Amino acid sequence: MSRHDPAPGASAAIGAALYGLAIRAVRRLPRDMSLTSAATLATLDRTGPRRITDLAAVEGVTQPAMTTLVRVMEESGLVERRGDASDKRVTLVCLTEAGASYVRTRRQAGIHAFERLIGELTGDEVEALVAALPALQHLAELESQDRERPKQ
Repeated sequence: MSRHDPAPGASAAIGAALYGLAIRAVRRLPRDMSLTSAATLATLDRTGPRRITDLAAVEGVTQPAMTTLVRVMEESGLVERRGDASDKRVTLVCLTEAGASYVRTRRQAGIHAFERLIGELTGDEVEALVAALPALQHLAELESQDRERPKQ
């Protein structure tokens, strides 16, 4: 794994392209809930049940804000609170089946949006993306690991 910029400015150019693509992707998503709510559901889907304090740290919001957000999502049937079997003092936030279904549907909508755009590329451009898949997947893994660390 090389950690150097193969060409002057390549990392910045790639970063700018990926950032622009991410912004456009977010703008295409349904606006039926806040990005923080959607991100919290995705975190629960990816990592399993979490404490409110952990969710607040991962999502970069205050604990009172996360408590309010969880209450709203609980009232909507997307999450539920359960006791922690290993520590009876702890309450965990868990996805309900409706919450998991919402995450799957939203993810699939994003995948379909990109599939439509990829369908407009040339064969050489598609081949370049296929060749870049391992690097893109590794980049996503690195971002996910970084995201799971509480913000300070």
